[in-house]
Amino acid sequence: MSFLYPLVLGVAVVVTVAAVWAYTILQKRRTTALAAAGLTSRQGRVRRHLPYALLLAALPILLIGLARPQAEVAVPRVSGTVLLAFDISNSMSATDVAPSRLAAAQTAAVSFVEQQPTTVDVGVLAFGNQALLTQAPTEDHALAAAAIKRVKPSGGTSLGEAILVGLGTITGKPVSLPEEGQAPTTQDLGYWPSATMVIFSDGEETGGPDVQAAAELAAAAGVRIQTVGVGTAQGGTVEVDGFQLGTALDEQTLTAIAQVTGGTYRPAGDAAALADSTEAIDLRLTTEKEPIELTAPFAAAALLLLTLGALLGTRWHGRIV
Repeated sequence: MSFLYPLVLGVAVVVTVAAVWAYTILQKRRTTALAAAGLTSRQGRVRRHLPYALLLAALPILLIGLARPQAEVAVPRVSGTVLLAFDISNSMSATDVAPSRLAAAQTAAVSFVEQQPTTVDVGVLAFGNQALLTQAPTEDHALAAAAIKRVKPSGGTSLGEAILVGLGTITGKPVSLPEEGQAPTTQDLGYWPSATMVIFSDGEETGGPDVQAAAELAAAAGVRIQTVGVGTAQGGTVEVDGFQLGTALDEQTLTAIAQVTGGTYRPAGDAAALADSTEAIDLRLTTEKEPIELTAPFAAAALLLLTLGALLGTRWHGRIV
């Protein structure tokens, strides 16, 4: 417990000691006066002293309340960092989710960002063959929403690259996997339990770092990955360099990524399902210590003692004091 005005505590001690000393002196003088007159009090010790004791007890409590006591209480809240990663490969321009996979994902993601409390920092990452952080995590959700709206489809898909760049953004360290044939390296990325990556993708991997190894690295760093599958199993077609290419949702890859990190995979076969998926994204619930002022409880306790003392004094002595 802390106090906003700690000097008042010294005043409380001095005033309380003075009040108790004064009461003791008055009671001695009263007893002496009665004895000199050949009289004795008919009241028992409890009735004689209890009302005054209650009044005296209320005094330090009231003064402590004036010192503005505060205590820190752990308050649960959704907080931390959320990094939204968008697959911007050519396949995301398919229209099996209207108006297109990417456009539907953007709409749902913007709605998700607008619903987040200011305690959640939101960042945006776009990935094709390479991954690029287009908006660093920020509490200014308008900036994140604007970055989401700017992404355009092009190129292939590297889910592994997206995870590694996302980890680098969250941990503040460059993150990579060993080249083929090299011995695995242990990277000390720290532990980031309040960080979440949300990947919007159709899951069609075209190359890049190993997805499974990247997901395991994220799991070791405590970063949970939620995946949202954008597309349908029936798929659709996209035109790339004058060629019509078929594309379909790869749920197996997206499910595996989520499961490795303790996250969940949510399919989104249409715009409505995509909106539902973003609403169901499970962010981390953390606790933060907040100062709670205790002046009111102290004042209530002092008022209760004063009231009891006054009532007993009136009933037993015919007066409040």
